[in-house]
Amino acid sequence: MLTKEPQIPGISLNQIVPIQELELLTGVPVFLGLASSDNNEPKKLTLRTQFDQHFTKVKGYLRDVVKGFFENGGRICYVIPLINNSLDTLHQGLETSEVLETDLVCVPDIMLDAEGKIISTLEEIIQRQKIILEHCEEMSDRFAILDAYIQEEELNRQRQALSSHNGALYAPWLKIEHRPDFIPPCGHIAGMYASCDRAVGVHKAPANIQLEGVLNLSSSLTATQQEQLNPKIGAGINCIRSLRGRGMRVWGVRTLSPQAEWQYINVRRLFLTFGRWANRNLADTVFEPNAFPLWLRLQRELSVYCESLWRQGALQGSVPQEAFYVKCDAETNPPENREVGQVVAEIGLAPIIPGEFIKLLLVQSNSGISVT
Repeated sequence: MLTKEPQIPGISLNQIVPIQELELLTGVPVFLGLASSDNNEPKKLTLRTQFDQHFTKVKGYLRDVVKGFFENGGRICYVIPLINNSLDTLHQGLETSEVLETDLVCVPDIMLDAEGKIISTLEEIIQRQKIILEHCEEMSDRFAILDAYIQEEELNRQRQALSSHNGALYAPWLKIEHRPDFIPPCGHIAGMYASCDRAVGVHKAPANIQLEGVLNLSSSLTATQQEQLNPKIGAGINCIRSLRGRGMRVWGVRTLSPQAEWQYINVRRLFLTFGRWANRNLADTVFEPNAFPLWLRLQRELSVYCESLWRQGALQGSVPQEAFYVKCDAETNPPENREVGQVVAEIGLAPIIPGEFIKLLLVQSNSGISVT
């Protein structure tokens, strides 16, 4: 027999479980390389062993590069198989990656020709790497980890031919176990990025960290050579050095940007992550009336996020006012902007390096949110 509980007047407690906000993941690369799968679609990997479950006919470096990613602290990556190394296939692969939740791009097999041998002409490699950098610039939410050419005498020419805020170049190549030749370093570097992001954040400089699973280097770069590859002004190459008693370590944190404010990887990735956060968390403000209530909301939410960056140690300053500013009002949104449907918020951040305010413009229009 069922009995009803007596209804006693008083206070009742209803437990409400909050909906957890989706985490904005960083250190998640997409690897594009020569392989085939059952449907040639992108695959998400969370374990190294999953690679062989999905991919066959691996012709180049892809398997070992992905292995290096997981060995060096990587947790999540995507792999897009390419049937060949043509420019059209590269374009298609990059276009496929646009829908993935990724912030790093690695394409190790562009170093190989149709027969699987290292391309002898640097110009062909540079052409492909420029396509990758242009993709990252257009997407404005990802960073390219590029492999320097294996021939040491060509490094400066390669460095001078590439220019981008959203990419970095690494040399030399790596010797790993169970492989007779050297492999490009991008997978090991991507794993190091992911490990740094998880331990500290994107504002942590990914340098002076020992690479795991590396037995030797294709060339031993000296301190003098490193100074030549990392001039005080302009793009630089990040050298992997064999340091006595300390293993193989990344000894550089430079981008390929000619502009001083974007010459450090951690600074550039901090601003790219800021843009990703804005697109995710402020997308619902699109099509709202361009007036004071919207400006106030944008200023409030952006300030809260900036303060969270400051508390994480990503920004300089002993108080928030020294670390950032946010401005979204009638001055940043004059009538001519409002007439074309744009909302502009100006944000200034003082990252740990280079120690001065770097200004962002957050522009909202009916096509979405962009950060410049």
